[in-house]
Amino acid sequence: MARQATAQLDARIARGLAVATLAIAASCARPPTPSRTAPPAAATDARIARVSLGRFGQASIGATGAWQVVDRDGRVVARGDSARRIRLSAGAGGTIRLSQSGESDRVVTTAAVVASSVTSAFVTLNGRRYRGALRVASTDTTVHVVNHVDLEAYLRGVVPREIGVRRDSERAAVEAQAVAARSYALTRLGNATRGFDLASTTADQVYGGVDSENALADAAIAATAGLVLYYGDRVISGQYYSTCGGSTAEASELWRSRDEPYLTRVSDRIGSTDRYYCDMAPRFRWERSWRADTLATVIERYLRTYVKAPIHPIGRVRGVAVERQTSSGRVATLRFDTDSGTYRVHGNDIRNVLRSPGGESLNSTYFSPDVVTSADGRLLRLTVRGFGYGHGVGMCQWGAIGRARAGQDFRTILRTYYPGTRVARAY
Repeated sequence: MARQATAQLDARIARGLAVATLAIAASCARPPTPSRTAPPAAATDARIARVSLGRFGQASIGATGAWQVVDRDGRVVARGDSARRIRLSAGAGGTIRLSQSGESDRVVTTAAVVASSVTSAFVTLNGRRYRGALRVASTDTTVHVVNHVDLEAYLRGVVPREIGVRRDSERAAVEAQAVAARSYALTRLGNATRGFDLASTTADQVYGGVDSENALADAAIAATAGLVLYYGDRVISGQYYSTCGGSTAEASELWRSRDEPYLTRVSDRIGSTDRYYCDMAPRFRWERSWRADTLATVIERYLRTYVKAPIHPIGRVRGVAVERQTSSGRVATLRFDTDSGTYRVHGNDIRNVLRSPGGESLNSTYFSPDVVTSADGRLLRLTVRGFGYGHGVGMCQWGAIGRARAGQDFRTILRTYYPGTRVARAY
């Protein structure tokens, strides 16, 4: 999960939407001639989350029961049942094209509208099941699908994807995850700038809908229903990540933002031992290496996104060095000496520049570099050895799992990783 999604709503969507909504309604074997009914109500409930499921060149929608597509004016423009799907694609001028098997395309040209399910069936997108309803907006070339879903139902598709499938002995960690994820989501509801509240990816929280749900996570969500993290009288954004590697970090160590009093450095050490609550994590310790030619390719591909660099090739990397460390021991500034000059990368940007050849971000900024050079001083290989996985701010998920195994309850876990906060009911 990222600190905050920064992607802006596509300008073409902002200028005007062509939208259809998939709702669950009475079954009909074939789509009827468009008829008029009461327009579905907009999702104004403070607990409704609008989750972007992505943009697609073509999307197949349906439901596990009866369904209908309703436009802004309340016209039912398509119907079907669990055996039928409807294909959506972008039409000319921001319209949406709908088609079913054996039928010619029809065009829907309406503005945004949201409907709610009226049965217990699930809506589907490309075969995946979701609770609530789907809203579909058209750009020039894609359809943007947004799931409107109750916040508690949303969490059922988030918590297992974020903390994994856990055992009963780790339930307190799952409960802590539910409260942190609920807090994060609640602070982002009602976004007026981008047409949705949350991405379904690591840009916000990973969300997989019904197919991601499991019994233990459902029980943890139900046991903590409505509970969020407060600092003073405000709900906080519950930042979290996989593995701290021994110590969490302050926000300013990773991002260009002010520190928060509840996001301070926390040691994950177990008492006076040399063990850590998260040291069973797969990436508690890790190592990554690049040959000189591979490193040059990676830097050429990613460096310009984060620093001002010339248009012409950056060239060979001659040296890599840590210029500054943070108070928790993470790399604050990493210097690259290249054929075209010296470049300095800061904070979490380092993870996005030092990627693998396949594009995977560096596990964390909690590392030290080891440069191997030739007799004439040329860089031959860069190896970084580090700790942890993720940005390091807020709750360490593997640390929470270790604490749950040690008998700590979810409130103790949350107080540890978010000092000065309290758990209280928001609704």
